[in-house]
Amino acid sequence: AGLSESMEGEVRPGHFEGVATVVAKLFAGLLPDRAYFGRKDAQQLRVIQRMVRDLDLGVEVVPCDIVRETDGLAMSSRNVYLSPEQRTAATVLKRALNDTRRRWAEGERDADTLRAAVSRLIDAEPLAELDYVSLADDESLQELEGTAVRPAILSMVVKFGKTRLLDNIELA
Repeated sequence: AGLSESMEGEVRPGHFEGVATVVAKLFAGLLPDRAYFGRKDAQQLRVIQRMVRDLDLGVEVVPCDIVRETDGLAMSSRNVYLSPEQRTAATVLKRALNDTRRRWAEGERDADTLRAAVSRLIDAEPLAELDYVSLADDESLQELEGTAVRPAILSMVVKFGKTRLLDNIELA
């Protein structure tokens, strides 16, 4: 599977092809030297990086850090759709990412163990419904199996009511 077919690509077929087309047209019209994209949508960032490289567009894609609220929830336009209770519950995403970062720093590299730990934390929050958790190769976004020995990205989408929140952490 290509970069655009796993994770969000499974849920939203054709989405990334559309994003790449729009961004390519934007770059062709504006001819920028640099373009800034957030790390929050890690898959989209990688799709655009690959497109720029493959098409030799001459644009430097600059990844920007995830901006977070004071409680750790990633800033998103979707956050306004959360009820106060869901908003509080949504901080479980950052807790799960912090737990994964700690486990990785302590030497845990088993992909299934890391995904299962995230699932347990999310499942323990009654208002959260885990859509998916992925531990993938940082460059190819291919799901990792067994021992993760290369840079990886842990991504998840969690639903709170009808609102889907996406978050991730890069593990090197």
